[in-house]
Amino acid sequence: MPAIDPKTAPLQVSAQRPITIGISQGDINGVGLEVIIKTFSEPGMLEICTPVLFSSTKTLSFHRKVMQAEQFNYNILTSLDSISPRKFNLFNCYTEEVAIELGTSTPNGGKYAIKSLQAACDALEKNKIEALVTAPINKNNTYSDTFPYAGHTKYLDERFGKGNSIMLLVSGDLKVALVTEHVPVAEVAANLSIEKIVNKLSILEASLRRDFGIEKPKIAVLGLNPHAGDGGTIGKEENEIIIPAIKKIQESTKAMIYGPYPADGLFGNMAFKKFDAILAMYHDQGLIPFKYMAFDSGVNYTAGLPIVRTSPDHGTAYDIAGKNKASEGSFRNAVYLACDLVRARKQHKQLTANPLKVSVKTERET
Repeated sequence: MPAIDPKTAPLQVSAQRPITIGISQGDINGVGLEVIIKTFSEPGMLEICTPVLFSSTKTLSFHRKVMQAEQFNYNILTSLDSISPRKFNLFNCYTEEVAIELGTSTPNGGKYAIKSLQAACDALEKNKIEALVTAPINKNNTYSDTFPYAGHTKYLDERFGKGNSIMLLVSGDLKVALVTEHVPVAEVAANLSIEKIVNKLSILEASLRRDFGIEKPKIAVLGLNPHAGDGGTIGKEENEIIIPAIKKIQESTKAMIYGPYPADGLFGNMAFKKFDAILAMYHDQGLIPFKYMAFDSGVNYTAGLPIVRTSPDHGTAYDIAGKNKASEGSFRNAVYLACDLVRARKQHKQLTANPLKVSVKTERET
């Protein structure tokens, strides 16, 4: 692994104390713990943030042994009140022996991924950690009557956002958001509405302002059908839903939102570079071009929530689990972005604080 210089890492590192980042372990049979260990084996990362992994000593030790990374040290926590700065901290959210079957989807893989996620979210609610980075889960073994969510985003949205979040894929200046997420292609059109698109655009624009410091965001909206409907000859959704949604938000907010654009043309001729973000109608429409351009560096950010949550843009990768072949690049960038977002939100809060209150306080003090 290349050495990381905190002075040149892709976030603003200063003399401030490192951001406390909570980490959920993901599927114990996938590559999640491998990329976590690889990321924090580099000492420079501990100058950037203080990680807290929600897992167990036995589970982490198993993966450390498989990777032959016995030199990877960690601090075991008995309480979240004793987190050690500039150390890798492990909070035991379960203590029982768990069967780990690398490269295989099992009920345990889902059960303990959820245990870790819920423990991390509890810590977020209690302000014990400042942000959450989630390792990949497998929706097939996490979905159940007790966890009826097709992935992290739906769960986090219900727990923290109440319908006011959006999946935003980030890699440098490339940002792609989704109107619908894990929805079958046959059901995408039925899941679109003027109100839903307006809501997603509002959340996206607010996030670009607050989280990324873009004062006047410029957003491109993709059509649903080939050639963005070709004026109604290849589908009606553009004329009946997408265009009215764009006009509605333009009229109410004066936002710089344009479209709908054909997805192939916008990405194919690199016109997406003229925009601060792209809003895609469905999962593969946005993620295929994004992952083609940023597979090892992309980050999934759940924008719009009151908490900061990021994750790598890849899955459990069962095919290479336990083989020490997984790249930690996307996970590392997810940690970087989480730290950046925490600082950006603090800065935005300071910049948008009521100046009258500050003025009155200063006047009284003098």
